[in-house]
Amino acid sequence: MSLTPIGEPRHKITTATIREKKLHHDPITCLTAYDYATARLVDEAGIDIALVGDSLAMTMLGYENTLSVTVDEMLHHVKAVRRGVKDALLIADMPYGSYQADPNEAVHNAARFVKEGGAEAVKMEGGEKRVDVIRRVMDAEIPVAGHIGLTPQSVNMMGGYKVQGKTLNAIEQLMRDAVALDRAGVACIYLEGIPREVAAMITAEVETPTIGIGAGPDCDGQVLVFHDLVNLTFGHPAKFVRRYGDAAALITQSVLAFKADVVSHQFPNDSESYHLPKETQAALETVLHRKQALRR
Repeated sequence: MSLTPIGEPRHKITTATIREKKLHHDPITCLTAYDYATARLVDEAGIDIALVGDSLAMTMLGYENTLSVTVDEMLHHVKAVRRGVKDALLIADMPYGSYQADPNEAVHNAARFVKEGGAEAVKMEGGEKRVDVIRRVMDAEIPVAGHIGLTPQSVNMMGGYKVQGKTLNAIEQLMRDAVALDRAGVACIYLEGIPREVAAMITAEVETPTIGIGAGPDCDGQVLVFHDLVNLTFGHPAKFVRRYGDAAALITQSVLAFKADVVSHQFPNDSESYHLPKETQAALETVLHRKQALRR
């Protein structure tokens, strides 16, 4: 059964749609999705953007951080999400190492996400220093989403997952990064882990829609990791995470109840079992009686 979206009847979301949303001050919603089931739920709830984030490295594959996930692993999940998404704009993260070294390789990998995975845009981390490769990918007719602030693929350079843009010099660099991405024509800019005041300045400065995660309420849209939203992550949540449900408790309760019913012989019961047709049952009983008689 499909969920009922809030608001107007659903239509296909495109990169043009989210730009229009910024113009009309209509908030943009985005959630990560990593498989067919979560993609269906996200899409049918009327979320604007389904992001196959490289955060799946931790949430789905158990890696320590995002650096280990490969293009092929990402593609596996993008394909699954594509099968579940009908109306949301599908954006795929390009993983670490897939675009930093060689612009030609970046275009090749981005094309794989579109051609093989069915993505409608790819996301790349970095500002000014990434503009040239972003333009190369866009020249190949592939929309790009930018990502600045706390960029997880740069965790080693940053010395950990730390809030960015807390000094005047850092704010100035973030503004330069945002303006560079805006002028390059990216589809949207993800702002992660920066002070609310800085995110508000960037959002007001650029024509490109901004989507915040740990960047305060003044962005044009907001994104959360699906697993954070429903408490399916293991570990202490970030300050900006709001948990809207507790799927972990529900799943644990269900698993324990299943185990208890199996151990106590309460599952499955007769109504949950298949039965022979009456004619076959009668014939089988006749055969069994004959065998018992022969044994005597």
